Amino acid sequence: MHDTASAIQELHDIEAIKNLKARYFRTLDTKDWPGWGDVFTDDAKMDAQGVLTEGRAAIVAYVSDLLGDVVTVHHGHMPEITITGPDDATGVWAMFDLLEFPGDGPPSGFRGYGHYHEQYARESDGWRIRRMQFARLHLEPLDGGLPPGI
Repeated sequence: MHDTASAIQELHDIEAIKNLKARYFRTLDTKDWPGWGDVFTDDAKMDAQGVLTEGRAAIVAYVSDLLGDVVTVHHGHMPEITITGPDDATGVWAMFDLLEFPGDGPPSGFRGYGHYHEQYARESDGWRIRRMQFARLHLEPLDGGLPPGI
């Protein structure tokens, strides 16, 4: 059982992690790559549908190259956040994303549904994402179909 101060700190940390994830989605969709990179630890690891990328700089380079010209909308819902230590936490987020790739004719891309599984670390200036794995459970192609390679 937590004492009152510990319970308040845990709730504060959970809200800070929710704000971190909201910033992740906003900066990703607005293509604010420096702001998006700031949500990760320097040594972050991202597993995106089986593609493993290691390090903040490499993650930003990979995703900005992949999605730089793509219209994206990302939503995260129903967070399950567990504080696992004074400076560590885990979370699972249900997710929805819409990706519309550039081109002529009907838009190509998809609507996706799945989950993020994450680990967080508290650094001197706040919480960051240390590990991220996401997988889509379902894809709905847009009218123009899926882009090549998807």
